[in-house]
Parts: sequence; C-alpha cells; structure tokens
Amino acid sequence: MDDLSQQIFLNYIGGNWTPGVSGKTAPNRNPADTDEVVGHFQVSGAEDAQQAVQAAAAAFAAWRDTPISKRAAILFRAAQHLEDNAESIARELTREEGKGVNLAKDEVLRSAQTIRFYAVEGQSFTGETYPNDDPDMIVYSQREPLGVVTVISPWNFPISIPARKIAPALITGNTVVFKPSSDAPMSGYRLTEAFVRAGLPAGVLNFLTGPAGAVGEAITGASQVRAISFTGSTAAGEQIHRTAGLTTRTQMELGGKNPLIVLADADLDRAVDLAVKGGFSLSGQACTGTSRVLVDRKVIQAYTEKLLARIKTLTIGNGLEGNFDLGPLATARQLDNVLGYIELGKQEATHLHGGDRLTGPGFDRGYYVTPALFAGVTQQMRIAREEIFGPVIALIEVDGYEDAIAQANDTEYGLSAAIATTDARYAHRFARDIQAGTVKINRTTTGNLINAPFGGLKHSSTSTFRESGRVGLEFYTQIKTVYRAG
Repeated sequence: MDDLSQQIFLNYIGGNWTPGVSGKTAPNRNPADTDEVVGHFQVSGAEDAQQAVQAAAAAFAAWRDTPISKRAAILFRAAQHLEDNAESIARELTREEGKGVNLAKDEVLRSAQTIRFYAVEGQSFTGETYPNDDPDMIVYSQREPLGVVTVISPWNFPISIPARKIAPALITGNTVVFKPSSDAPMSGYRLTEAFVRAGLPAGVLNFLTGPAGAVGEAITGASQVRAISFTGSTAAGEQIHRTAGLTTRTQMELGGKNPLIVLADADLDRAVDLAVKGGFSLSGQACTGTSRVLVDRKVIQAYTEKLLARIKTLTIGNGLEGNFDLGPLATARQLDNVLGYIELGKQEATHLHGGDRLTGPGFDRGYYVTPALFAGVTQQMRIAREEIFGPVIALIEVDGYEDAIAQANDTEYGLSAAIATTDARYAHRFARDIQAGTVKINRTTTGNLINAPFGGLKHSSTSTFRESGRVGLEFYTQIKTVYRAG
C-alpha cells in the first residue's frame, strides 16, 4: 500500500500546482480506519478561489477558439489515463470514501467512459437551420460556450459526478473551476491530474480544495462565473441558487427520499433484492438510494420476513480487505447523523433490526453501522420524510396501487422511484403517475446510464437542465440565432 500519510497535495490554478495562500493543510482520513491519513490537502480561502476564477476567465478565449477535434483529443487522452491507472485510483478512492474497491474501480472506468462519450457527442452538438420565405436569406442558430463554469461535487461519487460535469463543459469550450468535497479530495485531484497529463492548456481547468464556507462565495458569486453545476444537499443547493447572479445559470442535483413500491402481485424475492441493493449498496450513501419501501398490506408480512432474513446475511467490512456488502459511512458527521436518525426511528416506529455501531477488532477505528430496518412507519414520521443518507430502510404499509402512489408522492423530493410488479398495467401507470425524474420498473432506484438524462423533480433539482446523456451538453452552451442575407 502506498504511503500517502505525509504527502501534501496542491491546488492546480492557472496551469501550476500551487499551495494555498494560507499555507494550511488538512488531513484526508480513511473512514474504515481513521488512524490512516490519505494525504494532506490545501485549506484554501477566498483569495485562492478568486485566483482560480481569474485564471479560468483568462484562459476562456483561447480555449473557446481551440478546434473541437483538439479538445476532443485531450478528453480521449484523459479517459485513457484514467483507464490505465484504474487500479491505483480505485484503491485511493476506497481509502478516502469507504466503498468497496470493486465498486471504486467501476466508478473510475465509468468516468473514463463518460469522458469519451462527451468527446464524441460534443463534436456533433450544434445548431439548426430554419426554413423561411426569403430565398436570399439563411436563418440558423449556433451554440456557443458560456465562459467560466464552477463545478462543486460531493464525496459519495467523487470521480464520476465531477467527470460528468467537467467533460461536457470542456468539450463545448468552457473553462472550469472545480471544487471537490473536502471529505474526498483525492479522487478529484486524480481526475484533474488526468486532464493535465492529457495536455489541457493552463487555466482551462482549475482545482482547489477547502471548506465551502471559505471558498464558496468566491467561486459562485463572482461576476465572471456564468454557470454553476452543483450536486449535494438540498439546503446547500438552495443557498447557492438564491445567491447566484441573475445571468448565472444553475444546475442543481440535490436530495432524495426515494420510494420502492411493492405491489401484491410482485415477485417478492426479486423485490427484496431491489430493496437491499437500492437501500444498502454504498452503505445507503447514494442520492438515489432506496429509503422508503411501500408494501401492499396483503403481502407485507411475508415480504417483511424475507427482507429481514436477507438483511441479517449482509456482511460489513473494509472495502480493501474483502468483497463486503457494506463498508463504513464516509465521515464522522455522517455517522452521527445516521445514528441520530436511528434513535429517532426507535421512538417513532417499530425497530426490527440493525442500526448499531460496530466495535471490536477491525471496526473500532471506522464508521461502521449495521443496516437498519423499521416497520410500522407512516408518512408523518421524520424517518419517512427526511433524507438520512445511510443504511436505513423504512417499511410503509399501503392499501393497493392508488394508496401507494399517493404516499410515494407525499414528499418534497422527486429524484428516483421504483416499482416491483408483474402487472404491465401498473408498470405503465406508474411511469405516468410517479413524481420523480428517474423512474425504474422492476429495477433498483439507484443507477443511471451515462447516455441518458439524469435529474430530479420538486426539491431534488432546480429542474432547469439535466445532467448526463446528450442533453447534458445543453447546460454549458447558449444559443444565438443568425439571419444572413446575400
């Protein structure tokens, strides 16, 4: 294992790897073993952030005029760098975030695939020509880059989420200021390094680490910033959205309280599998994770017994040491938050299993919590309404399809939703009736294709521009309509 404990990782601003102005660094700790430090990262402040914005602004004109084929070639090389180094990057990702190394490697490879996708799609993303009655005139639209784009990404997918934001921004000719989560900065560093080694010109991509309170306003409120792409909590997204300038675009992918509906006709074993994979993979730390399972009262007893038996078989451990079903929670803050909700759930509902912090050899220095299951939950309870972001599933009894839809939609969120049914009529109706941006039928609430749009409804998104897929390019461009005579 590489010794990163004493290494100091720098910001990348204006084409230079540079320390923060304050000279301070913060340790990046392994949530599976908090005695292990995975590098020290810059504690940047407003001055560092201003320098990053200025560097991006200065580089914009030349990058905008760079031929699209040359931009694409740089993206292809960056993707190749990630693939060539997938093993080592994945192990670092696991060490700083906690997910299993196999999942971490999948994320690195997916990020490379995403970058390649946009390198191709960006070369055919253009305007239109419009028919008109004047034979001496041509009318067409053209797409242009916006300018400086700020990318702020979370810790749970610390390389794939920024990749799907940065790649479309770069291929369309924008320059980027990138701030990863302070809880998983190494993956963002490696992603930046891939673009640098691919030959990206100075100032086109700027990377800085540090607390949001210190750098956030400078990278979101500056007049040069034309767009902000953010993934994180709804509260943080609302704050950014409120303070952004009138001409600054925002793209916000926020929280979720995602339901899985299990109808009486469902294959219960398959429905159990959907709940376990959706609710407990990544230790429940996915914005699309299943947190509410709404089960028809005709089958709720049988389903509960099957689900409880399955949960009891799940394994927990360090993702570098085995193929475990769950790893640690990512941070001490996450641990406290999840344990707090579990105690609340014990007061509100019927506690069936789990929710214990693990101790003893292999667990004492990590943030490990056993998967929790609650029954007798109603929509009025906080564990049914608030995002927990941990391995906690709430079972809610419903009386048929109509009641299930009403309760599933009874939330401020609308990110992802799933249904387990063998009835094609209900599957068709569900796609229309559910208030969610991502709809799954006999699939888990988690997961999305890189070539399909992704985003939520209600407070799960600003509902402005979607991420992923070809439509993910739209956010980073503006349209001019040109009338040309003669």
